Amino acid sequence: MLNNIGLPGLLLIAIVVLVLFGRGKISSLMGEVGKGITAFKKGVDDGTKELDAESDEVAKDVTPEDEDTKA
Repeated sequence: MLNNIGLPGLLLIAIVVLVLFGRGKISSLMGEVGKGITAFKKGVDDGTKELDAESDEVAKDVTPEDEDTKA
């Protein structure tokens, strides 16, 4: 059903949305979407940094000591 929309149908939908909500409302809505995407990316980056820091804490030096340094 959605495969048959085409370019004229999409243009008609865009015009109807523009008439119903107005340019200002759509502009502010897109601004909020942009802020949400930015916050999501920042959260993903913070989570990645946190996991990296945690994995660095877990990693320990397990190389065996020489017989000379044990004494």
